[in-house]
Amino acid sequence: MKKILLFLLTLVSLNAQSDLGIHEKLGEYVPLDLTFYDENNKTVTLEKMMAGKPTIITLNYFRCAGICTPQLDELAKTLDKLDLAENTDYKVLTISFAENETPALAAAKRKTHLASMGRPYVQDAWHFLISDGNSTAVLAEYVGFKYEKVVNHVGKVDYLHPAALIVLAPDGKVTRYLNGVDQLPFDVKMALLEAADGTVGPTIAKGLLFCFEYDAQGKKYIFVWEKVAATVMLAIVFGFFIYLIRLGRKEDDRHNEKPEPREKKK
Repeated sequence: MKKILLFLLTLVSLNAQSDLGIHEKLGEYVPLDLTFYDENNKTVTLEKMMAGKPTIITLNYFRCAGICTPQLDELAKTLDKLDLAENTDYKVLTISFAENETPALAAAKRKTHLASMGRPYVQDAWHFLISDGNSTAVLAEYVGFKYEKVVNHVGKVDYLHPAALIVLAPDGKVTRYLNGVDQLPFDVKMALLEAADGTVGPTIAKGLLFCFEYDAQGKKYIFVWEKVAATVMLAIVFGFFIYLIRLGRKEDDRHNEKPEPREKKK
């Protein structure tokens, strides 16, 4: 029994070692002196880009063939409906973590998403930035955004990463995470209002999507089955673990039961 339990615990610990995803840093602060390049190839600080406003941060890469584009498409729709004044009540920064992306690519991506909105949107409210050295990696570490660079058999570089909106207070405090691709305008509004006061809010949804792979030949997104298989295996391991514990308790209870005294024969 002990050997089986030790084996199961080892499997669980190995699975838990994966860092990929969001490791929440609610209440912690990001350094506002981090520098980036904006769409015009000018060096800017995080403090300048936030301009003393609560700010939505998204970490993406602009050549992403997975969930980055759907996430930013949905964000544009949400901002279009948001009952707050952009550039007055809040800012939005989409920051690339890829190593070889350019300000020109950031500018093109920004133009596409701003043009997709159904109303005139103050363009200075949403900027697309690229890393200055390793500044995006430093920011990702401060907000607990863990991603992984992968190179396929033909040398193409991609990144495995989660999708989330990370909300910062004007002083750089991490106040809220909104996980996933789709967000309700009301949830985003409340997160920004709370951030304006520096109030830390709980994560609304724990469901976290990860980047899917793109099948260029089939021209479609394909499911990364390894992630689901690992989750199913982990659930089976936990279920079996609980079963063994309950079985062991029943055996202990059976051994601890006192036999009823026999009646003496007259």
